[in-house]
Amino acid sequence: MNKYETIFIMKNDITEEQKNKIIFTIKNYLNEKGKITKEQDLGQKKLAYECKTYKEGKYYSIEFDAESEAIRELERIYRINSDILKFIVVRNDN
Repeated sequence: MNKYETIFIMKNDITEEQKNKIIFTIKNYLNEKGKITKEQDLGQKKLAYECKTYKEGKYYSIEFDAESEAIRELERIYRINSDILKFIVVRNDN
């Protein structure tokens, strides 16, 4: 298993329930395919540039262990969710 970190930005106008549902979906998938080692709600922050007419977003970070095959499906989950503005998944070689 490899170590990864993902950060995703959700729309700032979603409800707390919608936010929790998105986080639950992603965490559930990561727990199926690997193990979450650390997670952190980074709160609402201003975006560096406007994205889909949004100037702010809700940031969330998760560090996890998984096989490389799991990353493609994780990115697909991000792409099909219209409440996620941006995301990144990076391999952590530490």
